[in-house]
Amino acid sequence: MELQEINQKLKETRDELLGILNGVSGDQLNQKKDSDSWSISQVYQHLYKTEELYVVAIKRGLKGKEDSIIENKPLEFLLDRSRKLEAPDIAKPTDESIVYQEIVEKLHHSREKLTELLHSLEDPSVLSRRHFTHPVFKEMLLIEWVKSLYLHEQRHIKQINEMIEGFK
Repeated sequence: MELQEINQKLKETRDELLGILNGVSGDQLNQKKDSDSWSISQVYQHLYKTEELYVVAIKRGLKGKEDSIIENKPLEFLLDRSRKLEAPDIAKPTDESIVYQEIVEKLHHSREKLTELLHSLEDPSVLSRRHFTHPVFKEMLLIEWVKSLYLHEQRHIKQINEMIEGFK
């Protein structure tokens, strides 16, 4: 999958996320199903935190000078919500209530950082030749880090839609 195609998927997924957010009331935003669950605002908080962490990881991976000899990982499992994944502590949201405008700003800011990084690459194919170790998925090519971002967001779109259905 080419970077241009991944960028399109990132845009489409982010547009969908923002569209869903637009339809959520202030009460729904910070409502939790139970004490062990995240609120919708916490899911969004997790998404922009993850994107910011991914930018840092990709930058670190780009500092490597050697080409990687690792296989592409199938990432579609990220879309399977029946398979529970535990977010690393660094990517978990806080209990702080966040308002709509702050979520939108932070989502835009994290995407700007990613876009700046990707546009700064003289040779984008380096993303397919370098890797960095993911805390959950282990060795991943940098291009897979970028691709997994939109798959991760699609996973959480399903979660948010399930939460909204629960409000009805």
